[in-house]
Amino acid sequence: MEKKPIYINAIHDDALIDHFIKGIGQRVFILTPSFPFMFIGKILNVMDDIVELEVETTHFSQLEDRIWMIHIHTIEVFYIEREDGPLIPELGD
Repeated sequence: MEKKPIYINAIHDDALIDHFIKGIGQRVFILTPSFPFMFIGKILNVMDDIVELEVETTHFSQLEDRIWMIHIHTIEVFYIEREDGPLIPELGD
């Protein structure tokens, strides 16, 4: 009987997407390697490997209070608020 290969990258990708799906409705902090680099907002939806985010805060106020679509694979660092964890602070000017 032939064993099917395990594709660790596919398992990782699916787990990461599932983690964001479970975070729908929660606030998230995201860092990306490209402009505008930082997002804080609410996860509205996850479509395939794209996160729909209602952005509260970025480095530039002109880019705030908008809906952003962020490719999950471009995210370097993230934190999703959960009921039992610390909250993301409200950042002002």
